[in-house]
Amino acid sequence: MVDEVFIYIPGGSPLYMNLEETILQFENMGVTVNLSIHTFGLKVHEKIVGELSGYYVLTFSTRLFKESQLRLKRFMDIAGGIIGCILTLLLTLFLAPVIKIESPGPIFFSQIRVGKNGRRFKIYKFRSMYMDAEERKADLVSCNEMKGFMFKMKDDPRVTKVGKFMRKTSIDEFPQFFNILKGDMSLVGTRPPTESEFLMYEGRHKRRLALKSGLTGLWQVSGRSDIANFEEVVKLDLEYIDNWSFKLDIKILLKTVVVVLFGKGSR
Repeated sequence: MVDEVFIYIPGGSPLYMNLEETILQFENMGVTVNLSIHTFGLKVHEKIVGELSGYYVLTFSTRLFKESQLRLKRFMDIAGGIIGCILTLLLTLFLAPVIKIESPGPIFFSQIRVGKNGRRFKIYKFRSMYMDAEERKADLVSCNEMKGFMFKMKDDPRVTKVGKFMRKTSIDEFPQFFNILKGDMSLVGTRPPTESEFLMYEGRHKRRLALKSGLTGLWQVSGRSDIANFEEVVKLDLEYIDNWSFKLDIKILLKTVVVVLFGKGSR
């Protein structure tokens, strides 16, 4: 007696011509058929067989996420985003005059960042630098402490006094709750690169964009100021993507609270 069969047909084989008839014969006998799909030796992270518009397809992806888990993540983002936006509005009442007194100009800083799958969006922060910060950056390139595409400098002279406090307490990041509510970002995710950083990316770096960028993430709770190599940031972001779960998001959020309360990992 045969209960189940396994069929393997090499790619390009003429046996594909009679495949449907063969499978139907086994089905008529009540035998389960397992068909090996030739993938040409492709080395991919995950693959799954499914149906798309009436066609059976083999889907390849860096990670295959369950829709139910993604909906739960989005629900948490909306809930957290609403609370965060309210807190941001309250903080603005106190920070606005202080920011303007020390450095006349806008209260908020905005910049184009690259998000999920290369989508551009405008990120918002409380302005922590003087207005000519971008112009002065070129003169400070030699002081960059980060190996790779990112720029990081201890005691950056472009940062205002109130800016140092906001960065130490991560208050400058609060306006990003509006990005979260809009759907540009998530509470937890990978670091969103600037356009200039993204243009220098090699292929493997772009896998960091498989999920939405986050207000916090594995890099932020792993002592970000002690990390001086861009490749280490990439490693942590990819580790987050490869191991993502709703439980991991909760764990990172709890660690973030500790990091913010004790001012760890930020400058």
